[in-house]
Amino acid sequence: QVQVVESGGGLVEPGGSLRLSCAVSGSRFSINVWAWYRQAPGKEREFVAAIHSGGGTNYADSVKGRFTISRDNAENTVYLQMNSLKPEDTAVYYCNAVNAVGSYWGKGTLVTVSS
Repeated sequence: QVQVVESGGGLVEPGGSLRLSCAVSGSRFSINVWAWYRQAPGKEREFVAAIHSGGGTNYADSVKGRFTISRDNAENTVYLQMNSLKPEDTAVYYCNAVNAVGSYWGKGTLVTVSS
């Protein structure tokens, strides 16, 4: 059973930073794509960032230059460093891990940007 667990969310003031973590366990296959999505209250889930097995990354335009996705292969963990946070970044952030046989989601971690 593949498990995906996010952590690191919390309350931060505008302009602040947070680092989210996502750990995957139980996967018999290597993770090919790691991605972060988010869902704000009353809105649909949207793509934030992804990192591929070859190291390439993609970002939503709304977070480019502020967020950085990285991974630790040895720990089967991916990170999302979020800087210069804005109130509109408030959302539940979900981690998605894709391997050769499936796509797996965590339960999410809440990020609230407010003064």
